[in-house]
Amino acid sequence: MTVRILGLVGSLRAGSHNRQLAEAAVKHAPEGVDITLYEGLAEIPFYNEDLDVEGAAPEAAGRLRTAAAAADALLLFSPEYNGTIPAVLKNAIDWLSRPREVAVIAGKPVAVVGTAYGQYGGVWAQDEARKAAGIAGASVLTDVKLSIPGSVIRFAETHPADDAEVVEGLIKVIQELAQAGAAAV
Repeated sequence: MTVRILGLVGSLRAGSHNRQLAEAAVKHAPEGVDITLYEGLAEIPFYNEDLDVEGAAPEAAGRLRTAAAAADALLLFSPEYNGTIPAVLKNAIDWLSRPREVAVIAGKPVAVVGTAYGQYGGVWAQDEARKAAGIAGASVLTDVKLSIPGSVIRFAETHPADDAEVVEGLIKVIQELAQAGAAAV
């Protein structure tokens, strides 16, 4: 059985270190784990119940919901913007949490990782992402963490996929998330 993990990257910048971290997760996913990075978070409008009408929700939001529903687990990559979660990632969680009765995030295993320039690696934002996903109904793996500080310096000349310590940490996170995803199926 292959465990399908959907990765959501909270930075829209093509060269972001969190995008690179997500690429490293895809590259180093253990056998039996398929990680797909969701493309298109920028096209999803901010959540608005007036737009979220059955049969008429925005197409971009529908694509996200479909991709998340098909996944066994979600892996969120969160940078830290002004000490908190990026709006694009929070918006994705909001769309995945509605309508409550059929929310695709409900019960779905979720882990949060990330990197940031600061000395704590974005832990505030990652904690906020865990909190939002948990309130939205996800089964958040609260003890599964990877926060990488000093991203601008650490990844100035080395891609996260080539950093042995980062790869080791990512593989541990992916294995635990895959185990939770397999159990949830």
